[in-house]
Amino acid sequence: MARDQATPNDRKHYEVTRDDLPVHCPMPGMSLWNSHPRVYIPVAEKGEARCGYCGALYVLKD
Repeated sequence: MARDQATPNDRKHYEVTRDDLPVHCPMPGMSLWNSHPRVYIPVAEKGEARCGYCGALYVLKD
């Protein structure tokens, strides 16, 4: 899921796999200049979860 470091975090929906766990927002490769502190997203609990800071939706795909 690597992205250009100069690109702002404009996506609001991310599909992740069990290999990505534990998931945190912002993810590696996201631009950090317009982001928030790193927070861990409990996506494994229900299969999807939102970031409390930016509202990005993370969906676990198996």
